[in-house]
Amino acid sequence: MAWLWLFLSGLLEVVWSGAMKASEDFTKPWPTALMAVSALVGLWLLSLAMRSLPLGVAYLVWVGIGAVGAFVVGVFAFGETVSALRILSVGLIVAGIIGLRLSA
Repeated sequence: MAWLWLFLSGLLEVVWSGAMKASEDFTKPWPTALMAVSALVGLWLLSLAMRSLPLGVAYLVWVGIGAVGAFVVGVFAFGETVSALRILSVGLIVAGIIGLRLSA
């Protein structure tokens, strides 16, 4: 169950980072509210996952899911640029997440 909480927490990290960008310096109330709620729930789920997963593994996987997800949201929702080096770098993060999952 801890891995499910961790995965959901990582997805909520993607939500709050995208909502933070959409809030335009917290001037738009709905994206700001979404950011706050998703951050709080995401951190709570992370704390549940950390009850049984090692700190280093849980935090690195959480950050990795958030980083890869934020990259994808940035490209598709905010029109950020894509290059071969950026895609390779994201692939290395994904490989690290998979390695950590297999080692746990």
